[in-house]
This record gives sequence, structure tokens and C-alpha cells, in this order.
Amino acid sequence: MRLILFAVVAIGLLIGAIAVYMRVAPMPPEIWHLTPAEVTPPDSPNYVLLIAEDAPRFAGTVDGIAARLDEIARGDGARLIAGSVSEGHITYVQRSRLMGYPDAISVQVHPTDEAGQVAIDIFSRSRFGHSDMGVNAARVERWLSQLGS
Repeated sequence: MRLILFAVVAIGLLIGAIAVYMRVAPMPPEIWHLTPAEVTPPDSPNYVLLIAEDAPRFAGTVDGIAARLDEIARGDGARLIAGSVSEGHITYVQRSRLMGYPDAISVQVHPTDEAGQVAIDIFSRSRFGHSDMGVNAARVERWLSQLGS
């Protein structure tokens, strides 16, 4: 009986330690600040990558669109970890509300061939797990929807 109780407590402590680690796991910029157009898509389905012809386009300037997107991202709870609005290449970390699982979102705003148009390359991905249950896709859709309104 004591052995079973010990095993249950040990497993509970292990699960708790893993949950705490995921909540406070560092997101080093040198690893997570990527240029979306240069990314090789991961094997897992827990990401969204919009580049080239899939990159959304908006009327405006690189500075203006990057500043508005930064405002939207921060308003949604994302925290800047690398890059800058002025260069149009930014990486954020956003953690899930309940468990604090981190996602990295790298964005590059750049001019297109059309005058007055910019494209947004975006790579939103989970640090942990295989499936994100649509969290990254929902975030990207939410940010781009707000940007377009």
C-alpha cells in the first residue's frame, strides 16, 4: 500500500514539475527569432506558416502595418522577444492562459511589387507538443482579421 501511495505521489510530483517547466520555459531569441520565408516547415501540425503567395497583403507602409500588428499582438497578450517594429521583423512569445504553454510567432512585414501594398510573412508555432488544437491558426486569423478592419 505504501509503495502504491509513493508511486502516485511521485507521478504527481513529476507531472507538476513538467507543468511548471512548461509555464516558465525560456524562449531564447537566438533560437526562436526566425525569418518566416526561410523556415523549413516542421513535421508536426502545431504551426501556421504563411509566406510567398499565401502571405496576406495589406495596403499601407511597412512601418505602419508593422506598428499596427505590434499593437494587436501586444493587446492579445503577446510579448516581444526579438526584432523591432522599425525593421519589420518581430518575434513574440504568447503563452496559453491556463497552462502557460509558450508559442513563438515570427513576423516579417515587407513591401510587395504592387505600389502601396505590403505582405506579412508569419510563422506561428508551439514549442511543446504535437498538436495545438488549432490555437496557432486561430491566433493568426484573429490578428490578421483585426489588422484588416
